[in-house]
Amino acid sequence: MTNSLLQLQWQCSAFADLTTTQLHAIYAARSSVFVVEQHCVYQDIDGNDPACHHLIAWNGNEVAAYLRIVPPGLTFPEPALGRVLSTSDWRGNGTGKQLIANGIKALRAIYPGQPVRIGAQAYLEKFYGSFGFVTVSDVYLEDDIPHIEMLLAE
Repeated sequence: MTNSLLQLQWQCSAFADLTTTQLHAIYAARSSVFVVEQHCVYQDIDGNDPACHHLIAWNGNEVAAYLRIVPPGLTFPEPALGRVLSTSDWRGNGTGKQLIANGIKALRAIYPGQPVRIGAQAYLEKFYGSFGFVTVSDVYLEDDIPHIEMLLAE
């Protein structure tokens, strides 16, 4: 069966508005992608989630894609997109593109008139560039993965 973007249900919520079941599904997806697939042993639950909004693409009760919208001053001076992921069954069909487009739209609604900064895995530079993000740093290692900072003008 082919996963269709049409079956996804999008939700953007403040942390306090997520149910415990939704939060569990988000943490399970983040752990699956970042800790298991990418072999990054790090503190995913970093204390920042309560200050963030969370954009989730749901396939029923399962997370297909996710990102958090980080307020200005928490990670960077600008608002940011972080913890960006598509789960393995949802890669290669446009879900990631839809996630970033919806993430930018949601961030702009919450923090209008501000640039957006991301700390991107370096191999995704062209992908994020297609949305207008421009590289503004040298490559640096985060959890032994090459990253770059990118900025999207207001």
